[in-house]
Amino acid sequence: MKKMFLSLLLILQATLLFAQSEQAAVQKCIEFYLKGTSYNQPDSIAQAFYPEANLFLQHNEKPLWVVPATEYIQWFKKGDQGSFNGRLGKIVSIDIYNDIAIAKAEILIPTKKQEFMDMFLLKKLKGEWKIISKSASSMPTNKSGKRILFIVSNAHFYGNSTIATGNSFVEIVNAYHTFTTEGYTVDFVSPEGGSIPLAYINTSDTLQKKYLFDQAFMYAMAHTQKPAETDYRNYKAVHYIGGGSAMYQVPENKEIQQIALKVYEDNMGIISSVCHGTAGIAHLKTKDGKYLVNGKRISGYPDHYEKQTDEYFKHFPFLIQKTIEERGGTFKFSGRNVGHVEVDGRIITGQNFQSSSGVAKQIIQLIENPK
Repeated sequence: MKKMFLSLLLILQATLLFAQSEQAAVQKCIEFYLKGTSYNQPDSIAQAFYPEANLFLQHNEKPLWVVPATEYIQWFKKGDQGSFNGRLGKIVSIDIYNDIAIAKAEILIPTKKQEFMDMFLLKKLKGEWKIISKSASSMPTNKSGKRILFIVSNAHFYGNSTIATGNSFVEIVNAYHTFTTEGYTVDFVSPEGGSIPLAYINTSDTLQKKYLFDQAFMYAMAHTQKPAETDYRNYKAVHYIGGGSAMYQVPENKEIQQIALKVYEDNMGIISSVCHGTAGIAHLKTKDGKYLVNGKRISGYPDHYEKQTDEYFKHFPFLIQKTIEERGGTFKFSGRNVGHVEVDGRIITGQNFQSSSGVAKQIIQLIENPK
């Protein structure tokens, strides 16, 4: 029985690894296309397409404009090779079945206030994934190309216990909706990349329900970036999400710490957090060797609001409020279930999920009006 269980486990692991490798291969193919079309690199675009592929595009004078891939590639020889041409590309979703796949990518041209949605049909040919067909459509957009990085955790349990936890879905949704409504793009990074556990989901809440059934949004939850895949130069702010998961993996992760501090110090950007997400900023040190929170007003979930007699609390690696105060910060909060936001320079923090939208609004205000 034990041998059978181990065999099944090995088969499941092998299947998962194979699926992940195929996902990465399809993603790489689409990224050849995105990079090539954003930086006028015809050779990169050619790597993505099957030579006999066709593109089905919009045209003012034709119901359907069919362009061979070979012709489409030539268009990008006209621009300055290797120079950014204003197209911002992002993979929205990938769906694989055996040796075929469907993928979707968003292309923004902020200067023209235009958004394209590219849809690809791909096939694995001689061991390589290739785009065999592409269709595209466009709409006006308010998307500015400005990007916010949400920092989330892969931790499924409180420490080494079997007590389940996750990233606060409501905190993600409230902040995400506020940013995207104002034309911002949100990306997600976690210590391990890939899927993250979600907690505090309320399907009776209209906004949460909307995003729970939003394919592109949930794809982002299942395919977060790894720190090594994240370029800090792209971001105006980092935002640490709360939930029990936020106490683990993220606060001590050196790569994520470095990303956050580079956004703050090199980009002159914003560091923000909400609820237990404030654990993520407790260990941050600036270039002068001081703790980021030293001399700052900081909010988060107060220690005495925790259920300190419950089993989960025994697994906390540290206390948020106590640590912030020991490191020179002034911890501010309001009553339970009341929103509370603190803005101290380019550090913006909130007490609980009721503060998520308020924190996002303050970040937007500071980005748009830095003085």
